[in-house]
Amino acid sequence: MIYEIYQAQSDMLDPLRAAARGTATVLRNPMLSGLSAFYPYRAFTAAFDVFGHTRLTHDRPPFDIKSVTVGNREVPVTEVKEFSTPFGTLLHFKKDIGIAQPPVLVVAPLSGHFATLLRGTVMTLLQDHDVYITDWHNARDVPVSAGRFGFDEYVEHVITFLEKIGTPGHLVAVCQPCVHALVAVCVMAMNNNPMQPRSMTLMAGPIDCRVNPTVVNKLATDNPIEWFEKNLIATVPRRLKGGGRKVYPGFTQLSAFMSMNADRHVKSHRELYNNLAKGEWDKAEQTRTFYDEYFAVLDLTAEFYLETVNRVFQEYELPLGKMYWKGQKVDPTAVRKTALFTVEGERDDICAVGQTVAAQDLCSKIRPYQKSHHLQPGVGHYGVFNGKKWEGQIYPRVKNMILAND
Repeated sequence: MIYEIYQAQSDMLDPLRAAARGTATVLRNPMLSGLSAFYPYRAFTAAFDVFGHTRLTHDRPPFDIKSVTVGNREVPVTEVKEFSTPFGTLLHFKKDIGIAQPPVLVVAPLSGHFATLLRGTVMTLLQDHDVYITDWHNARDVPVSAGRFGFDEYVEHVITFLEKIGTPGHLVAVCQPCVHALVAVCVMAMNNNPMQPRSMTLMAGPIDCRVNPTVVNKLATDNPIEWFEKNLIATVPRRLKGGGRKVYPGFTQLSAFMSMNADRHVKSHRELYNNLAKGEWDKAEQTRTFYDEYFAVLDLTAEFYLETVNRVFQEYELPLGKMYWKGQKVDPTAVRKTALFTVEGERDDICAVGQTVAAQDLCSKIRPYQKSHHLQPGVGHYGVFNGKKWEGQIYPRVKNMILAND
C-alpha cells in the first residue's frame, strides 16, 4: 500500500504546488516591480516559490548539453539513441568534429536517480572523448510484460552496450555499478569478446564492502535480505505504465539519502528561501537547479535492488570468489587486455577508502604498468565525479589513462 499512499498524496498536492508556482510567477511580474522593494512582499513570494518547487518528479530531466569546447572551438552536441531496451538506452553524445576521439561508455548508477545526475561528468569527458552513457529507464514506466531486470540483466546490458559502440572503447563506471561493470569486463575477457574495453575506470564503487564499512554498508548488513523485501519493496499502482511491477521506489531511496544529511538539506532550503526573499536570484537558482535534479527519482526493479544488496553488500560475492553470472563463475584474473584505473575520495562516507582499490588485487593478471590508483584528498562521494577537483585533478588522470591505452 505504500506506493498507493504516496501516489495519492502526490496527486493531491501536485495541483497545490502548481498553483504556488503560478502565484510566485505572477507576483514577480515586472508590472509589480514596485512592490518587490518591500521585504515582506519578497518573503511572501519566496514562500510560494519554495513550496511550489519542493516536490518529487518521476520523469528524466534533460541532459541539456547543447555544445562543448573541443580544442579552441565550440562544437554542437546532439543526443542520439543508438540502442534501446525496455530498461535502458545507449545514449550517444555525438559531435561532428572531423577527428576520431576515444569512445567512452559511462556506466551510470541505478540507485534512485536518473543518469542525468552525471551531467557534469559527461560534459567534462566530452572535451576529449566520444561519449556514450547507460541511460536507465524508470521501472515504474516499464510494463510487467517486459520481464525481469536483475543483477545479471544489468551486466548483460553493459556488455551489449559496449558491443553496440562498434569498436573496442573505454569504460568509466561511477559509484554503485562499479561491481556490475567489473563483472561485465570479466565475462567479456573470459569469453574472449573482441569488444572488451581497452581500459576501465572505476570511481568510488563498492568492490569490497568489507573494507572500512560505512553507515550504508552497516545498514545493508543489519537485517537479512528478507527484511528488505518485506519492508522496502512496493507495487507500482495499476494506473501507471508499470502497474503491478514490484519495485524499490525512488522516493524511498531519496528519503534514506536525505536522512543521512537531514540538517544539510534543511539548511539548504532555508538558504534558498532567504536568497529568494533577498532577491539574490543567482544563488537561489543554483540551489533550485540542484534540487530539481535531486528530487527527480527513479524506481528500481525489485529483483535488481534485492540482488545487488544481497550479492554486493551482504555476501561479498566478487571479492570472495563466489560471483556467478548466468551460471558462469566470474574470474577477475581473466582480465588481461583491459587497463585498470581506480579512484577514491578521501572523505567519501558512502563508499569508503579501500573499497574500490580492492579491484586492483582481484585483477591480478593485468600488467603492473596498466594498473593505477588515485586517492583524491578533500572530496566526498560526489566530489569524485563532479565539481572543480574532478575537473582539475581527477579528470586529467582519467584522460591520460584512456589515451595511454587507446
